[in-house]
Amino acid sequence: MNTSAGRSVGADSPQPFVEAAEITAGGWVFNARVAGPAAGRPVLFLHGFPQTSASWTAQLLGLARAGHRAIAFDQRGYSPGARPPQESAYGRDELVGDVLAVLDTLGLDRVDLVGHDWGGALAWQVAGLAPERLHTLTVVSTPHPVALAAAVRDETSGQREQSSYIRLFRTRGAAEEKLLADDAAYLRALFASLPAEIAERHLAVLREPGALTGALNWYRAIDPKVLRDIGDIDTPTLYVWSDRDEAFGRTAAEATVDSVTGPYRFEVLRDVDHWVPENGAKALTGLLLEHLAAFPAR
Repeated sequence: MNTSAGRSVGADSPQPFVEAAEITAGGWVFNARVAGPAAGRPVLFLHGFPQTSASWTAQLLGLARAGHRAIAFDQRGYSPGARPPQESAYGRDELVGDVLAVLDTLGLDRVDLVGHDWGGALAWQVAGLAPERLHTLTVVSTPHPVALAAAVRDETSGQREQSSYIRLFRTRGAAEEKLLADDAAYLRALFASLPAEIAERHLAVLREPGALTGALNWYRAIDPKVLRDIGDIDTPTLYVWSDRDEAFGRTAAEATVDSVTGPYRFEVLRDVDHWVPENGAKALTGLLLEHLAAFPAR
């Protein structure tokens, strides 16, 4: 992994800082952010749509302060060096393969995995398909796929309406045009509760050639039925949901417990919207540190 100084507070400072990095894995080059001592307990973060690894900045710094090695990378479609044009290149197996290839490149047999939004959906898949690679799992916002599917079928849950945006995102060409029209007004509305600086970081990436199509291809290439075939999760799991989440409702969140057979903790953040890593940063970082402490790396 090649690193270069990022938002440093000084090489001799005891305060942690985030470094920019590149991770070459599986034939791709992923842009990444890392923080904390190289010998620290490794924690890998997976971002969601339509964000980048910058969404995890608060958690990277918080875990680094506690002595952990925190790593987040811009996933397939978001990194210029990992942006295949084919829709079929964004299937479940390809995305899980990216995570495992990153672990292999970093020389990590096992890791603590954290995911939000699509990164959370992917984290469930990694835990189901490659549990031997994980110490713990933390999923933010995204319910287990079985719980989510059941909530969509339940006409009283409201989840079908909350998930209705997916129809637009799966529409080739029209989605890109709508999301970037009028200086990306649609995306800016999604980011309305975020600081402008953070929103602009995400938008700068999505404006790169092929980036938004790559990001949307996650919705287009993955069959929801495939996501549900992972079975129950035995990895020690922390699931954090927020009660103002616009994308995922309470029904699916509360039902997630039924798909986890291992140690499980469910936490609800009050008055926090979907952007938990930023808008619930302090609470989320605290919960994550507690989860890591409860399950020491073996």
